[in-house]
Parts: sequence; structure tokens; C-alpha cells
Amino acid sequence: MSEGPIHAMTPGCALHEGERVIQSFHPDRATYWRDHAWLAVGAMALGMGALRAVGNPHLWTGAVGGLAAIAVRAFYLASDELEARWDLTDRRLLGPQGRAVRLSEIKTVRGLGSAVQVVTRAGDKHLIKYQADRAGVEARLRAAAGIG
Repeated sequence: MSEGPIHAMTPGCALHEGERVIQSFHPDRATYWRDHAWLAVGAMALGMGALRAVGNPHLWTGAVGGLAAIAVRAFYLASDELEARWDLTDRRLLGPQGRAVRLSEIKTVRGLGSAVQVVTRAGDKHLIKYQADRAGVEARLRAAAGIG
């Protein structure tokens, strides 16, 4: 994979004059694997349910298929997802692949599982994924953006 600005999993935006990074948010490895374990449980149940719905007597194959699908996904994406970093500055939130959001443009911050979703006034949505302390990240972003 190329490490150019489009594929970089760390903020690539240069800081403005006088701007400083206040905090960085990194994904948590244990949270990543826990989330994928829950995804695997769901995929296994869906696979078995689909086979039952069509009358297949070999329900266990749905569980194997669901587990295999999520396991492949988890191992394939781990190297990228666990390198992602978001930087909170005194002016902006800077993310992977050139994402940059002015703090004044943040409309909503909410939790989704172990992720924090940031929604801008323009409707753009960004996910800060696999956070061990999701509530703490939400609170920090809300305080920085000056929203309730």
C-alpha cells in the first residue's frame, strides 16, 4: 500500500502558524479485537439463520462461514486500522487521509460502539474508531468544539 497523502493513516495536514496539537487519539488493539469478536458472533448467527431459512440441514456451515469472513477482514485490516491517528489541535481535528475539520464546524459528537462519530455542520461524518475510552474522547471533543 502506498504511503502517499491519500493512504496515510496519520494526519498529513501541516499545522497552521501558532497551532498546536493538544491530544492524539489512537485505536486500542484490545478494543479492535473485541469488536471483531462481536462482529463474528453476529455473522455466525446470520449465516446459520440464512441456512435455516432456506432449509439447509447443515447449519454449522453458516457459523464457520461467518467466523471465517470476519476473521479474514480483521486480520487484513488490522495493520491499517491500528495505525490510524486523529490529532486534536487548538483549532482543528486532523485525521487520516487528509481529513481536517475546524472545531467551529463540528455540529455533533456521539458514540457508536467503540467509535466516536463527528458530524460537521455541512453534514460530513468522520469516525474515530476503536477507542478504549469512548466517553472520554467524546467529552474531550465536545469541550474543544464548545458543544453541549
